[in-house]
Amino acid sequence: MAGAIIENMSSRKLCIVGGILLVFQVIAFLVGGLIAPSPTTAVPYMSVKCIDVRKNHHKSKWMLPWGSNHCDKLKDLDEAVSRQIEANDIVFAVHVPLPSKEMSPWFQFMLFIMQLDIAFKMDNDLKENAEITLDVSLAYRDDLFDDWKEIAHAIEIRKLKCTFGSPKTLESEGRHYDCDFLPFMEIGSVAHKYYLINIRLPVNERKGINVGIGEIKDIRLVGIHQNGGFTKVWFAMKTFLTPSILIIMVWYWRRITLMTRAPVLLEKVIFALGISMTFINIPVEWFSIGFDWTWMLLFGDIRQGIFYAMLLSFWIIFCGEHMMDQNERNRLSGYWKQVGPIAVGSFCLFIFDMCERGVQLKNPFYSIWTTEVGTELAMAFIIVAGICLCLYFLFLCFMVFQVFRNISGKQSSLPAMSKARRLHYEGLIFRFKFLMLITLACAAMTVIFFIVSQVTEGHWKWGDITIQANSAFFTGIYGMWNLYVFALMFLYAPSHKNYGEDHSNGDLGVNSGEELQLTTTITHVDRPMEVYKLARKEAQ
Repeated sequence: MAGAIIENMSSRKLCIVGGILLVFQVIAFLVGGLIAPSPTTAVPYMSVKCIDVRKNHHKSKWMLPWGSNHCDKLKDLDEAVSRQIEANDIVFAVHVPLPSKEMSPWFQFMLFIMQLDIAFKMDNDLKENAEITLDVSLAYRDDLFDDWKEIAHAIEIRKLKCTFGSPKTLESEGRHYDCDFLPFMEIGSVAHKYYLINIRLPVNERKGINVGIGEIKDIRLVGIHQNGGFTKVWFAMKTFLTPSILIIMVWYWRRITLMTRAPVLLEKVIFALGISMTFINIPVEWFSIGFDWTWMLLFGDIRQGIFYAMLLSFWIIFCGEHMMDQNERNRLSGYWKQVGPIAVGSFCLFIFDMCERGVQLKNPFYSIWTTEVGTELAMAFIIVAGICLCLYFLFLCFMVFQVFRNISGKQSSLPAMSKARRLHYEGLIFRFKFLMLITLACAAMTVIFFIVSQVTEGHWKWGDITIQANSAFFTGIYGMWNLYVFALMFLYAPSHKNYGEDHSNGDLGVNSGEELQLTTTITHVDRPMEVYKLARKEAQ
């Protein structure tokens, strides 16, 4: 009778906790959908063609497209031909942002892609596998009357991938090629108000530089940055969730340290998962508002990688600790086959990120995909990581299958137990299946919302209400995994309640007066997990 009462209390507690977490999950989606604007904004820029004939005697090496000190402009390249201006004396200038606007640290990052307008000419055709050489410079200033200060200068090579939909005849001259966008620049902070980009296309026929690239009419850039309103909502969520996870972590570890035994592996892994979630949550981004921290994008990637590696490791160990077989699995070395692919895949992705965003800390124009060697290296890292991920999911699916098969086998022995113990273990099995269902639901929601955010226009309009789908995806999924970790530590913290003796425990071979708690790893104050006791009894 006591066991049934305890199980009913536990079930009610589980329902209450589940309802509260569901409410917070809905709030997380609504915050992004109704309060936050779209996560990013794309701004098109058309470069202005400036003349820099006397480069060596020019007062300033920076060409401004507009303003009081704007450059000597060209309407088009035909004017340059009529004025006998060489290609080496033309500078394509872009001012960021557009006139009468300012950039803000709340924008967090800037990503630029380039599109070239290339016209077909019979005597200047675009060669196959042509490469364009860019002499690019980036500068900033915080006042309209300040001098420009250089941030970076580089000579970059980009491969042109263009198609021409018409026959290459005289009648088709002047028509434009259809060219793919080219990666141009990425900066991990927006610490200044104004930015200036100067692009030169140096021509050297003897060295074959910028020869056979067609007739370039214009250079267009598309700048993408994070919306300031979304940044504020994102920072607010991080600031709220950080103490929430910290408090439950302290409470969870205190409950474990009060036990006279050492923590078991599953408890350690759950605590490590909480640490990795806290590592993501800590809102160090607040400092990026006042400091020019260009490494924040790389730091964010590392934090996410650590969390996902811990999450994948937890799923493996969670299944292994509930295998209910004769193997003692309460040690990390017993999972090297399953955790190994996670470590290798994470290391490959870390190296790839360091080769891309790590180099961009010094050269924001760099892209690993612009060279043959870089592309092959990047693809190698991604393929190895993909293989490791496939191996991991094969291991995980196999272990989940084994756990459910073993649970089904053990359920046949439940009728021989006392009523209290039978109800108790039925509750344990139910809670294991419940967590597996929640895990699958979280993973499915992540995939579904990601797909929806990619295929929709970014927002849904219901009458007068506009829901930002992309913002809801970011805040909702971020809140969901925080709630997942919170629920793990709450539901799997050891209990210290003692409900008295159960004199019917002889069929299990366990001592009386043991704990009953809302966890699959029922733990006595000085004994291993009760799941192992049940497994050994059945094995005997």
